[in-house]
Amino acid sequence: MKNILISTGGSGGHVIPALILYEHLKEKYNVFISSDNRGIKFLDKDKDEDFIKIINVPKIKKNIFLIPFQAILLLTLIFKSLFFLKKKKIEIVISTGGYMSLPLCVASKVFNIRLFLFEPNMVLGRTNKLFLSSCTKVLCYSDKIKKFPDKLKDKIFLIPPLLRKEFYQTKISTTIEEKINLLIIGGSQGASLFDNLIKDTILDISKKYKLKVFHQTGLNNYNSLKDFYLKNEIDNELFDFNEKISNFMSRSNICITRAGASTLAELTFLNIPYIAIPLPSAKDNHQLENALFYYKLGCNWILNQNEITTTNLTSELLNIIENKEDCLEKIKKMKNFNYQNTWNNINQKIITIIDEN
Repeated sequence: MKNILISTGGSGGHVIPALILYEHLKEKYNVFISSDNRGIKFLDKDKDEDFIKIINVPKIKKNIFLIPFQAILLLTLIFKSLFFLKKKKIEIVISTGGYMSLPLCVASKVFNIRLFLFEPNMVLGRTNKLFLSSCTKVLCYSDKIKKFPDKLKDKIFLIPPLLRKEFYQTKISTTIEEKINLLIIGGSQGASLFDNLIKDTILDISKKYKLKVFHQTGLNNYNSLKDFYLKNEIDNELFDFNEKISNFMSRSNICITRAGASTLAELTFLNIPYIAIPLPSAKDNHQLENALFYYKLGCNWILNQNEITTTNLTSELLNIIENKEDCLEKIKKMKNFNYQNTWNNINQKIITIIDEN
């Protein structure tokens, strides 16, 4: 039985795919997960050394005076990674990207351990790019990823978007009638824009339709949002990133969201009409590229955060609610995109590529 390490950390966007890969592989292989201190909070596991290895990689700062200290720290973490790989007799490393995977990727090459990369975004990540020529394969959702060298396109192994197992059992009703069930998703890092600017739009919609809001937010804004909804007598449920998003998606018929790869895959799979508002500060503008990937397939609407006003956001939402033909066309395109996305199909693809190489 092969020993596999999945390297992840940082944000929910890294940890969620890692956990999905773990679920796909755990029945056939011995699987371990490494994460940093930030990523641990997203893992629904005890900090068990037999399952989780904490390798805390600090963010590399572009400060010339810190370069020597960062180099020493990185070297220390590489040695720590080497020790862990040898101790657990790891035969395969799967990296979900991010700078936190750097020491383990380097260590895997020192020991000549097969390295698989996972790239869910439509722009090649910087850490993945470093190991592209030496990896075995890159698991991707598309072969049109930006910044991916043409000469290495044979490294791409296409799979349908990864989804948590519960989504395959989630039943929803996406019909928009008199009751609007609005889902607001700010992502694991939160989104103050969604907690503030959107308030006036919510008020406008509530005056015209019966409205319930499912609002993902962080602890910092929880009380102010609760007061807002209570004051305006708007039915709502507030939740954080760690709660099961499928519970809220299953009761929603329209969504405003950031454009993380996992969230867009989930919304598209469940055929929930959504407006994507990509995070402008996302590295290499990858959230915009993620949203454009589905937009070109006819699956969503996109708004530029820098151009959003209460007027145009409200107008866009009302247009979706009232223009049922456009909405139904989006749902149809989403269904067409996902017809091959089954748990067993993805499971077979992942196991096949691991056993083949």
